[in-house]
Amino acid sequence: MMTNIQHIISKISMKFKHYIIPVITISCFFSINHPASFAATKKHHVLSQNSSNTLNNNEDLSSSNKSIDDENKIIAIINGQLLTQRDVNNREKLFQLTAGIRLDPQVMQHMRPQLIKQMITERLHIQEMLRRNINISPEQIAKAIAGIEKQNNMPEHALKNKLTQDDVSLTTLIDQIRLQLGWVKVVQQELGTQSHITAKEVEQRETALKQEVGQPEYLINEIFVPVENARHPEQELQFTETIIQQLRNGAAFPIVAAQFSQSQSALQGGALGWVQEDNLDPEVVNIARKMPIGAISNPIKVAGGYVIAMLSGRRTIGNEMGTLMRIKQIFLPFNSKLNPQQPTAQQVTTLNLSTKLKSTLHSCQEVEKINKKADNIKLSDPGELQLERLNPEMTTILKDLQPHQMSKPLVSYDGISLIMVCSKERKNLSDISASEIANQLLNQRVEQASLQLDRDLHRQAIIEYHTPIQNNESDQKQPAKLHSTLKRHHP
Repeated sequence: MMTNIQHIISKISMKFKHYIIPVITISCFFSINHPASFAATKKHHVLSQNSSNTLNNNEDLSSSNKSIDDENKIIAIINGQLLTQRDVNNREKLFQLTAGIRLDPQVMQHMRPQLIKQMITERLHIQEMLRRNINISPEQIAKAIAGIEKQNNMPEHALKNKLTQDDVSLTTLIDQIRLQLGWVKVVQQELGTQSHITAKEVEQRETALKQEVGQPEYLINEIFVPVENARHPEQELQFTETIIQQLRNGAAFPIVAAQFSQSQSALQGGALGWVQEDNLDPEVVNIARKMPIGAISNPIKVAGGYVIAMLSGRRTIGNEMGTLMRIKQIFLPFNSKLNPQQPTAQQVTTLNLSTKLKSTLHSCQEVEKINKKADNIKLSDPGELQLERLNPEMTTILKDLQPHQMSKPLVSYDGISLIMVCSKERKNLSDISASEIANQLLNQRVEQASLQLDRDLHRQAIIEYHTPIQNNESDQKQPAKLHSTLKRHHP
């Protein structure tokens, strides 16, 4: 048996869609009034005004020009390519938009140095993509965006409208998505024939897992922050602590990981999947053994930097029974927000329709068809679910439903949902298939190649810093060390 890296690329791309909002690469999506053109219009208008107004407007023009100069300020030059203050500002806006939080200026100031370092690394990655003639086409990104909007129950072009509303540059989003997809192709080229996992390698891992039956394994997400100078880790530690505070305040872990983690798992929102103790850094194991499910760790010092770990599950190898389900759902929207004491005629009609559908629909195909007629406002198929991992309210609704049985109408302020169970299976979830083992092995190989290539690019780069962002001058000459929560044997 052999596994191709294309499977991993597809898997990474699909998972990534849930974690970060990219955008279609259409250069003329919308136009933003440039400050300079605005100032020029003002200047033309004041010719007919008195001298006092002329003076005031000239001051406005001067202020506008100063703002432009500030945005054009050079932060660093990476192999001849500029990184400007405008680039940094746009990335900060992107992070706040995708994370769904607003950061006060002091918090953003603490995060900015590390953000700049990451953007420098990204510039190196993009340059390597160009050197290898790797291109991500507009059609590829457009297709990805359409999938994201669909999976997040967003109407067509909703992303564009949200970006316009939040004044986030399209170019910032386009570049980040192109980078994420293109870097996977770079690593694919780097691996070459090593991108295949043989049946013998899978068999060896299966044998090793059988010997670990009864041992714990952990479902972990990670964010890795590299430390460039082990003697002066203060800046990176402060950044890590700032990120942890934002996560505990409600920022989505996968989005933050996709934006800031310097491990290859960032492509998957920091998700490592189920990992055995012998594949984890010993420091992470010590914390994972004590953490409650759902907790976010304090900074964990590992070789090369700091790790933030989120524990999503813990189980014993060879023994975890669970219920896997596939469902289909219908969402019938209200035209206005529901007032339970005074429902509108449309809301009453919608309730009557949902009651009728509950008794007349008997297959998941019928459910999907009705949801499509209702404009697919919410996805009909949310994918495979584990009953034990759902919130208590949803567990109560689904636990007693049998295949092809419909739930009662579930009324919310926005509309009514109906859920049908399509399949339900009780199984040992700790059983790992041969394909899953192959994917794990390939992920490790991809991580290894990515880390090595990244170190090479930093070592060969010529980087000029025009704004101090490091702890001391020696840091600016030293390439970043990259690491992961997973143990690795680096060449």
